[in-house]
Amino acid sequence: MLTTGAADPLFLAFQLALAGRYSILREAGRGGMGVVYLAREVHLDRLVAIKLLPPERAQRPELRERFLREARIAAKLSHPHIIPIHAVDQIDGFVFFVMAYVEGETLAERIRSRGPVSASDGVRMLREVAWALAYAHAQGVVHRDVKPDNILIEASTGRALVTDFGIAAVIGDGDAGGVSGTPEYMSPEQALGCTIDARSDLYGLGATAFYAFAGRPPFEGRSAEEVLARQVTEPAPPLASLGIAVPRKLATLVDQCLAKEPASRPASAESFAEQAGRTIDAQRTLPAALRAFVRRNGRMDGGGTLLYGTVVLTTSLGVSTLLGTREAFATFAAGLAFAPIGFAVLAARRLLRLGFAHADLGPAFRAELESGREERAVERGRNRFFESMVSWVARVSTSFSVIAVPAIALGLLLPDRATAAAAAIPVTVATIFVAITSGLAYLATVQSRRDVDTEFWSSVWTGRLGTFAFTLARRLRGTQAVGPAMTHRATELSLGMAAEQLYESLPKETRRALGDLPALLERLQHAAQRLRSRYDDLNAAVESQGPSQASDDLDALRDERTLVHDKLTGAVGALETIRLNLLRLHAGSAAVEGLTTHIGIAEEVSAEIERMVAAQQDVDATLRFPRALEPTPV
Repeated sequence: MLTTGAADPLFLAFQLALAGRYSILREAGRGGMGVVYLAREVHLDRLVAIKLLPPERAQRPELRERFLREARIAAKLSHPHIIPIHAVDQIDGFVFFVMAYVEGETLAERIRSRGPVSASDGVRMLREVAWALAYAHAQGVVHRDVKPDNILIEASTGRALVTDFGIAAVIGDGDAGGVSGTPEYMSPEQALGCTIDARSDLYGLGATAFYAFAGRPPFEGRSAEEVLARQVTEPAPPLASLGIAVPRKLATLVDQCLAKEPASRPASAESFAEQAGRTIDAQRTLPAALRAFVRRNGRMDGGGTLLYGTVVLTTSLGVSTLLGTREAFATFAAGLAFAPIGFAVLAARRLLRLGFAHADLGPAFRAELESGREERAVERGRNRFFESMVSWVARVSTSFSVIAVPAIALGLLLPDRATAAAAAIPVTVATIFVAITSGLAYLATVQSRRDVDTEFWSSVWTGRLGTFAFTLARRLRGTQAVGPAMTHRATELSLGMAAEQLYESLPKETRRALGDLPALLERLQHAAQRLRSRYDDLNAAVESQGPSQASDDLDALRDERTLVHDKLTGAVGALETIRLNLLRLHAGSAAVEGLTTHIGIAEEVSAEIERMVAAQQDVDATLRFPRALEPTPV
């Protein structure tokens, strides 16, 4: 519907100047940087957006010329995630550019209406924005005003598109002495009026990511001056400190973008996109067999479990009729005891047949828990009142039942109390029923925000029962089939599994001469996994403090991180050496004696790592690592 614009002289004058080329439908937005109109291009019959430089600014020749120059530069950018500019022109004193019209909403509008985005959606949008920035940087164009209002989310596809390249800086230059941009998303060097480059856009991208996940920018204030002062002087709060359901590595990447020093930020927008993708791609690269195992096949909670319980109970009743109560109870207990073991061995055997190993389950369960956290994040705080009430009812009713049941049993044994005890039985039974019902309801509410079920089965399969099941399944099955290379595996797991498969394919006499090599391989893998986990914790603790943080505690953490990294490299190197020597042994180019020498060295590496890890565990138990470091006063 065309608007008359009778109350807006600028609308009428601009439409008159564009007559025959563009038919303006309505004003789409207005701000200090210009007025945006939705229009239809007459000759091509397509919707376009026209951004007009305010006439009072267009009267200044230097600002007008720079506006046109930089708009023409931006018009040369052609990228799927950059809104294209069709024309840059000036007519009858009006300076404007015409860009494609994309139906949708800005990222800022989406966050205001729907709240923070999930980790997966946020990473997808941020990667698309980063690709657009990387392309622009390669063309020598720096955006200088990366913020949620300049990121458009297309309604039909969800695609993220960047708009307003170079425009904000041009307009700001005329009024702010070289300082341009939006205070909440402006880099420190930009706020100080220093020379900026592509790394300034990365700061804006980090602030935008912070806003997308947290629902607020990293710095806020009562005035633009206060926000700018905080941008320059205060370290940004670590994203992980806000308790947001995003992967730790993604939070660390956002924190790196918000570093005060440009050199401490990611090397490029392309590097940011690559690192952001890796934070969630590990979940997607899990093979289907592992995903099915952690979600269904590795759990005794299906219809078969209920049917088995019914069969065991029916069999026990039959035994009771034929042989007696004691034999029936033994049958029932044995059926319930051997069922989990039999199920675990069969499930492990199926997974081994597909080329996987017990060591694959830890990363698989962790990936499943990580993906579930962001889905449950939307439930945070929604049922807390109901949860607290159910928890209170469960505690009270359970406490009453624990006290009442022994009291009633004792009362029934005393003649003078038997009548009162019998009268209390219905109330106690009802209380027990309430305790059971409220307890189940409480577990259901907890499950809605925390995957208790997956956590339980993770502890089962990665613990002693899982280890026993895979060990027994491997012995029953014989040599494990060589599975394909899996991208979800850490380096130490891939090397260890490859070495173990090579060992198992050796002749029996050769395996005997090599001793208990599989046990050594398992110890090295386990040690390397613990070192890698420790390194990730240390790395997160160091990076969460910001590159400018300086303290004795932080230096100690950095030194320990270096030590752990060196030990991890040694463990992985020992596994690689054993694997290569096993390959040479298969090829006939190496002797058993040479391999035993390397095995001895690997034993020393494993023992040294175990001593270091044990010492670190003692220290951690005392200091409760990881601990928050006090920020250095500014």
